[in-house]
Amino acid sequence: MGRKKRFEFLEHTADAYVAAYGKDLAEAFESAAVAMFDVMTNVAKVNPAVEDRVEVAAEDEYALLYSWLEALLVKSEVNRMLFSKFKILGLDKTSEGFRLQARIWGEKFDPSKHLQKVGVKAVTYHRMEIVKDPDRVTLKFILDI
Repeated sequence: MGRKKRFEFLEHTADAYVAAYGKDLAEAFESAAVAMFDVMTNVAKVNPAVEDRVEVAAEDEYALLYSWLEALLVKSEVNRMLFSKFKILGLDKTSEGFRLQARIWGEKFDPSKHLQKVGVKAVTYHRMEIVKDPDRVTLKFILDI
């Protein structure tokens, strides 16, 4: 997306309300992932040194967004990793719904390097939106912090 804004935090009383942007759905999903990790730490300080892969499937695009973010959150927690770079390799409609395949990059959490902002407990469906305009896709979602 170049220098365009990838995401912003919207006003919410208790949780993190995010609007993530992309030129298409795949790029918006990448921006959503960056936003989620930026809730936790300054992603600019997370070195994309270690590569991993993520694959999720779901019945619709909303469930796919939820599953994508949840898979990243679980992978982060289980492996004590922070991620800063995301590349959707495929986001396809299938006979069962949708499938997403991605490469992700990050590094082990280091408390001396990675400022802890707030922990993300869960992804929610509450107020989730997917808005597709001709030149931009906007994803809105709430993270339980």
